[in-house]
Amino acid sequence: MAKTLKELAPNEVLALAIQSEEEDGRIYADLAERIGKEYPATAVSLRAMRDEENGHRHRLIALYREKFGEHIPLIRRQDVRGFITRKPLWLTANLTVSLIRREVETMEQEARDFYAAAIAQTTDAGVRQLLGDLEAEESRHYDLAEEMDEKARASGARAREDDSEKRRFVLQIVQPGLVGLMDGSISTLAPVFAAAFATSKSWDAFIVGLAASIGAGVSMGFAEALSDDGVLSGRGRPWARGAICGLMTTAGGIGHTLPFLIANFRMAMAIAMVVVAVELAVITWIRHRFMDTPVLSATFQVVVGGTVVFILGILIGLLGGPSAAG
Repeated sequence: MAKTLKELAPNEVLALAIQSEEEDGRIYADLAERIGKEYPATAVSLRAMRDEENGHRHRLIALYREKFGEHIPLIRRQDVRGFITRKPLWLTANLTVSLIRREVETMEQEARDFYAAAIAQTTDAGVRQLLGDLEAEESRHYDLAEEMDEKARASGARAREDDSEKRRFVLQIVQPGLVGLMDGSISTLAPVFAAAFATSKSWDAFIVGLAASIGAGVSMGFAEALSDDGVLSGRGRPWARGAICGLMTTAGGIGHTLPFLIANFRMAMAIAMVVVAVELAVITWIRHRFMDTPVLSATFQVVVGGTVVFILGILIGLLGGPSAAG
């Protein structure tokens, strides 16, 4: 059974502090190693904080040896109720600077709170003094996490890291998602509206749209995943990228398919046309916002292309409808 902090003996409190400082130091070292190439300025700050945590650990061990001897019991955060277990952030695939800075502030806040509570667990003057000193130093570490951001911004490193972070986000998330959304929205227009005008039945158009959307999503997902392993291009894990592309492809087609669940054909058609206009506007905005495409150019590429496909679908539906067959 896990104990509460109040149930720990003084030597157990020190053992927990030693284990926590060692764990935090290793986390900072792992994070610095992961981001060293892409975000060197932040990596330098993380290594400095790792060294600080190692210094804390050495001071705690020295005090423990003096007060309680050589054997240090293994007491970890998960052995004490109320402790927040560290997230395995260092294993996260897409590790961003902003995410790291938030985690650093959380870690230092938790460490400061721990030392403040641990002081009340002992009456030994030497132990209380060291725990109080470490609480003050953890408070300075919290400030250091904020200063780390300010220094990086002042030196221009923050701007470079933000650009790198944005570029990776665009390559790994926005680009495959946009490709899928464009393909799903535009490529399914013709079959959905051809079926709608050919049969004048909402359910028929819905079935065709559903099949086209799911089929296009599966096809695009596999195509994206198998196109690039991401090692040289920096586009991230292929199957994650493929999943994003596939899901967005399906979403792009489903958007103007769902209105055909409405039994009234004219109402369903009117709503579907509005949805198509919204889809094309959203795609245009994404291309302008994240791909730096000029508004007029993005509008021409997306709206004109989508409109042509839409008209072709209507024409095919009218030509292939019951009246044409008769």
